[in-house]
Amino acid sequence: MILVTGATGTIGSHVVRLLTERGVPFRAMSRRERPGGVRADFDDPASLARAVADVDTVFLVTVPPVPTADHDIALVTAARAAGVRKVVKLSAIGSGELFDGATVGAWHLAAEEAIEASGLVWTMLRPPSFASNFLWYRALIQAGEPIPNLAGDSRQAIVDPRDVAAVAVAAMTSDAHDGQRYDLTGPELLTFADQAAILEGVLERPVKITDTNALDQLPAGMSTGIGWARAGGAAYVTDHVPQVLGRPAGTFEQWARDHREAFASMP
Repeated sequence: MILVTGATGTIGSHVVRLLTERGVPFRAMSRRERPGGVRADFDDPASLARAVADVDTVFLVTVPPVPTADHDIALVTAARAAGVRKVVKLSAIGSGELFDGATVGAWHLAAEEAIEASGLVWTMLRPPSFASNFLWYRALIQAGEPIPNLAGDSRQAIVDPRDVAAVAVAAMTSDAHDGQRYDLTGPELLTFADQAAILEGVLERPVKITDTNALDQLPAGMSTGIGWARAGGAAYVTDHVPQVLGRPAGTFEQWARDHREAFASMP
């Protein structure tokens, strides 16, 4: 039995789809009642204990309102007590790197270290920006308004969230990836402007951008990571996706083509 946290999110929803297609038993955790799922809250230890009961493997995704490892650690504590064997954690690229006197992804790093110290089998997944982040801007794109560019001229190997989910499922259903940290990148380095231009071509409508450096308006953990990426820290490509999946990583253009209709409807 696999417990999928973040089951309705960007990666978790694809993990649920893949596990369903493969007939792998799983339990989807969310804060609301869902058919076939389990209701639990990271701040409620009793609910976490119910969620991990009779579970072998956990897909761990936490999105706390303020960056903290507390939710990861709470789940790991419950998992250990319940006899869970493995945790596959969604982390972030660059976690642990030093930038401008701060640690990139400090809360992810703290969670990773807690998982390693727990004695559980683990796999860490560290993607850069998701191609799907552009879906946040559907309303602006439809209105012909510019979308904010926090990345500046920096380049990242933007990853298709479907690839991240596929690697997560591979790690959860095989022991071949135990003890591995995977930087799950796409196949090419792109600036934010490159992505906008590709999306513009796919949608056949203008996709305008406006540069902004409003990092001081973001939580400290996020601003450090974005600053690190703006300085070129994430400008590299790995072969981890093709290595795990046995096929090339998906391109941003292919993701855009597959989601063309999503930009035609209001969010």
